[in-house]
Amino acid sequence: MAVSGFPSSVEKCSSIGREKHTVVADMDGTLLRGRSSFPYFALVAFEAGGILRLLFLLLASPIAGLLYYLVSESAGIQVLIFASFVGLRLTDIESVARAVLPKFYASDLHPESWRVFSSCGKRCVLTANPRIMVEAFLKDFLAADLVVGTEIATYKGRATGLVRDPGVLVGNKKADALLKAFGETQPEIGLGDRQTDIPFMALCKEGYLVPSKPEAKAVTCDKLPKPIIFHDGRLVQKPIPLMALLVILWTPIGFFLACLRIAAGALLPMSTVYYAFWALGVRVIVKGTPPPAAKKSTGQTGVLFVCSHRTLLDPIFLSVALGRPIPTVTYSVSRLSEIISPIKTVRLSRDRATDASTIKKLLQEGDLAMCPEGTTCREPFLLRFSALFAELTDELVPVAMVNRMSMFHGTTARGWKGMDPFYFFMNPCPAYEVTFLNKLPMELTCGSGKSSHEVANYIQRVIAATLSYESTRFTRKDKYRALAGNDGTVVEKPFISPNKVMGC
Repeated sequence: MAVSGFPSSVEKCSSIGREKHTVVADMDGTLLRGRSSFPYFALVAFEAGGILRLLFLLLASPIAGLLYYLVSESAGIQVLIFASFVGLRLTDIESVARAVLPKFYASDLHPESWRVFSSCGKRCVLTANPRIMVEAFLKDFLAADLVVGTEIATYKGRATGLVRDPGVLVGNKKADALLKAFGETQPEIGLGDRQTDIPFMALCKEGYLVPSKPEAKAVTCDKLPKPIIFHDGRLVQKPIPLMALLVILWTPIGFFLACLRIAAGALLPMSTVYYAFWALGVRVIVKGTPPPAAKKSTGQTGVLFVCSHRTLLDPIFLSVALGRPIPTVTYSVSRLSEIISPIKTVRLSRDRATDASTIKKLLQEGDLAMCPEGTTCREPFLLRFSALFAELTDELVPVAMVNRMSMFHGTTARGWKGMDPFYFFMNPCPAYEVTFLNKLPMELTCGSGKSSHEVANYIQRVIAATLSYESTRFTRKDKYRALAGNDGTVVEKPFISPNKVMGC
């Protein structure tokens, strides 16, 4: 029997014995605490269209708000869709939906709605948001079985900014979409948060409204069916209108400041960069006691600094902390990053024997920095450490790296990596914390009979414990398959020899 009268509050909905029941839930204000979808449209606009697209959306948002409250919900949402999507490639929108939006959606999950939604055996989401925006998150991270949303119109692989029939799913159109999806079958539970959700909730056996409670704490990520370990995108904070405006106003100032900071790091002696960075608002915090520099005159080989990997700037901030330039090895880095680098970067070839020979030669010349994870990870996890480094030397010093950014992320899997250092230094007051751990005891090295995998795993655990991170077995390929749909291998043109030394 369909729900009658005004629906009850979701707190009154029992979540026990729902394994064979079907739940149909709205998204904004229901599954999510926030009732506004503007921040998620802003993420699509910025990540797929750039800063000017974000500005266009921000200018259009007052019109969307007036239409939403004075004319109809569907008219306001249509303006947001047009401003965010018009002219964008579908592949770019899908990429943002897969790699960027899940992190922000997951951080705003409503606890009461999730309690009911997760208890049901079959889960359906009925939303006015474009399906292309929300489907990846709902199916991959909330285990939704069916996602019904607004369908956008396209032309030659690009969004036109318009929507396909039956239009934006609001009010009776949601009810019609539910009937089309379920036919004569009546879902057990309907969850919504506003008056226009009642038509579809009336078709369910039970209907519950989710009251607006901004003070409610979001569901923690560890309670999701699948943890979010990898995510992409440049923006650190959810771009509510005020934050979007700050990003737009700060970007030209931040870019100029980033150029100053990069120039200081590239042109000044490394022993003075620490103080220059502090003067320019970049904080470098050094913990632990680093070993002295290797002396070639005594035949002493260099120390290999084994670093956790947060951005491509890790070896540079290691050098800043030591007050001397430490060369590093890398598999792939942009030409621009090599040109502006204040330290030598040596490209590896991905051939094990060749790379081992290259690293040994560099260690004979002095100290060397290496990030054996092979790629960065933003969340408190360490990826699997490649074991090659442990076979090449017993002089190993683990280094725990952690950074803080308030506006922009300094890494990307989908975009141009040449902008990574600029985005990091565009933050108003970025910070790096470099913690030198104790040199690995000889009895724990390969020279004492330990396997290279045992050594690599031990160092991974030591760094993870220092940072309160979790060790994983994920690799570079896992990250790029999740975020970019490839294995992260970059095919280079034969412009520079793989072992060419770059930098100053």
